[in-house]
Amino acid sequence: MSLKKSRVIACIGTIILAFIFHFAYEMLPNFLFSIFFPVNESVWEHMKMLYSSIVFYGIIDYFLNKKYNIGYNNFFMNLFVCSVSSIIIYLAIFLPLYYSIGESMFISIGVMIITFIIVYVLSYFILSLDDKDYNFLWVILIIFGYVIFTYLTYNPIKTQLFFDTHHEVYGIKK
Repeated sequence: MSLKKSRVIACIGTIILAFIFHFAYEMLPNFLFSIFFPVNESVWEHMKMLYSSIVFYGIIDYFLNKKYNIGYNNFFMNLFVCSVSSIIIYLAIFLPLYYSIGESMFISIGVMIITFIIVYVLSYFILSLDDKDYNFLWVILIIFGYVIFTYLTYNPIKTQLFFDTHHEVYGIKK
């Protein structure tokens, strides 16, 4: 299997995980799940879904790449850059549509799929780089991303980005 093919499979796997992760906290509401999965329908909580889908699929991806002897570099840098980029790309595409058209499940899902496609094209190029792989730094940054998500889940900023319009709450539904 080639690196290109593994990126296509990773994109599909990440999309599947995102759909599962969307409902994970609702099915098993607990502190651990609140760290990794969206706790409400706010735009911000869905960014946690994108981030976690990429990071969690990265674990699967690591073992698949090893099994099929797919050569790559910068694995943890790839996970961090792609997970953070997914948030930036999604918001850059989604927010103008959200503020002009309003809420639409089809737009949300479509933008998510487009975001993952862009991210896995980026992933291909990152994994192809000959740069040094500073694993420790990238793992710390991935964990720091979850620290930020956890803090903002329990202390959401009172802006529209953090507001769940379905349940009219910020943060965890009571």
